[in-house]
Amino acid sequence: MPYTDKLQDAVALALELHQGQTRKGTGKVPYVTHLFAVASLVGEHGGGEAEVIAALLHDGPEDQGGQATLDRVRNEFGEVVADIVAGCTDTLEDPKPPWRPRKQAFIDQMEHQTRSVHLVSCADKLHNARCTLTDIREEGPDVWKQFSGQRDDTLWYYKSLIAVYDRHFDSPLVRALAEVVHDLEAEAEWRVLRHKQELRK
Repeated sequence: MPYTDKLQDAVALALELHQGQTRKGTGKVPYVTHLFAVASLVGEHGGGEAEVIAALLHDGPEDQGGQATLDRVRNEFGEVVADIVAGCTDTLEDPKPPWRPRKQAFIDQMEHQTRSVHLVSCADKLHNARCTLTDIREEGPDVWKQFSGQRDDTLWYYKSLIAVYDRHFDSPLVRALAEVVHDLEAEAEWRVLRHKQELRK
């Protein structure tokens, strides 16, 4: 089924909301590249227009305006899109609550979400994990300093979500995420070991 003008409207809103925002740690890569990548993964894995639109807007409320932005999404794109976006949002508060309890609450709520939320959320985490793995391979373990949870907590978060997705969401995206997180953990351990060996020299 072809996309409608609503998708163009979603692209415009994503560009508006994230204007000037860059990807974590890069300082130069526009943030919307992440949104386009997630939307592409969603569309390639069975997502319909509502899910692709939600993928484009999934970070809007959390990072750019909270409840007011979610209300705007609901008014402009309807209940289905807004509910998916809300399901992919771990907080609407600013400043955000402490990282670990916020992520645990998100993991808990993911147990009861719809397939559409699982699809967009898993695609989001897959793209993030792939980018982190690439950054670590290119720049080394200092990349972890960019994350609130740093290495161990970030890996815990990914693994916990994979367990939830695996129970409720049968998709190649889950397997792809598990493989990337496995590589991410192995790369992190190898980097730590190499650093310790260099210190002994």
